[in-house]
Amino acid sequence: MSGFDNLNTDFYQSSYSVDDQNQAGYGYSNTDDPYSKPYGQYDYSQPMGYSAPPGMMQPQQPYTGQIFQPTPAFTPASPQSMYTSSFEDEPPLLEELGINFDHIWQKTLTVLHPLKAADGSIMNETDLAGPMVFCLAFGATLLLTGKIQFGYVYGISAIGCLGMYCLLNLMSMTGVSFGCVASVLGYCLLPMIILSSFGVLISLQGMMGIILTAAIIGWCSFSASKIFISALAMDGQQLLVAYPCALLYGVFALISVF
Repeated sequence: MSGFDNLNTDFYQSSYSVDDQNQAGYGYSNTDDPYSKPYGQYDYSQPMGYSAPPGMMQPQQPYTGQIFQPTPAFTPASPQSMYTSSFEDEPPLLEELGINFDHIWQKTLTVLHPLKAADGSIMNETDLAGPMVFCLAFGATLLLTGKIQFGYVYGISAIGCLGMYCLLNLMSMTGVSFGCVASVLGYCLLPMIILSSFGVLISLQGMMGIILTAAIIGWCSFSASKIFISALAMDGQQLLVAYPCALLYGVFALISVF
């Protein structure tokens, strides 16, 4: 036993005893431990709060929608509200197609009145609605006399427009588009429709027909040259422009007479 007594004296001497375990330790003696109360004395009416540490992720909010019916993130606009304003701001369909009845009427009056001054801004537009109608009318009046010449009318028109396009680009300083040349030559075909209409009533192969045909050719060529001069600012060159126009309309006159 003396050996154990000597061994016990070698350990570190402290003031801790077994009786101190009945007291609260580790710094929690001042706190109210809810789990240390006996059964039946715990207050369940007070909810215990939970606060997550800074490093942990906060709990997500509960889903409040219905199953298979999720809450939409945005409300799409109705089709009527999307297209109502755009339809109101759009120009008319005929204007988008380049068909302006006011300009067609002004060009027609310019051709029918050779002495009337031509508006260069209107005549410089590419308007093919009137020329197509006049070509069809010319072919229809030829059809009334028993001449089916639609192919010749469109073929000669295309070749004549191409030749005048090349000639006017060589003569003018500003240049001209093919559509403008085709538009002017087509509108100036209107007097030729009058000639073919007379061919339905009377014969154009006599002296009266020759005089009427010459007058119609001069009318067409003078109107076309006047429009080209005003649109392209080619002062003093009307006779140079009228000569090839007279050759072109002379071919149409030959179709009407013979």
